[in-house]
Amino acid sequence: MNFRRTSSRDETPEINVIPLIDVLLVMLIFLATSTTFARFSQLDVALPSAQASADSTRNALVFAISSDGLYALDGELLSASGPAELVAALQARANGHSDAMLIIHADAQAPHQSVVTVMEAARQAGLSRIAFATQQQ
Repeated sequence: MNFRRTSSRDETPEINVIPLIDVLLVMLIFLATSTTFARFSQLDVALPSAQASADSTRNALVFAISSDGLYALDGELLSASGPAELVAALQARANGHSDAMLIIHADAQAPHQSVVTVMEAARQAGLSRIAFATQQQ
C-alpha cells in the first residue's frame, strides 16, 4: 500500500462556480416572486378655509413669511438670520403682553423650516396664541 500523496505541480486547483450560480439563481427567483410592488400616491388634501371676526385680530401681530424665507413683522422687513433675532423682535413688538395673538401669513411655497422657526421663536417669546392666515376660495 502506498499512502504517500503524489504531488503534481502542474495541476492548478479549480473553483467550481456552477453550484454558486445555481443557488443565486434560485434566490433571485424567490426574491422576484415574493416582492410586492407598491405604488405611492399623493394624498388629496383639502386646505382649510376660515373666517375670523374683526375684533379677534384687532391687536394681533402679523408675521409674514415669503417664498424665499424672508420674514416681515407688521409690514416691516426683518433682517433676522436666526431664531434669537426673531425672539427679540417678537418680544419688542408684543411689549410684554403675553396674551398677544400672532398671525402667521406664510406663502404656500415657503420652506417648512421657516414656519417652524417662527413658531419656536413665538414660544420662546412667550406668545401662546398663534393663528395661521388662510385664503378664501
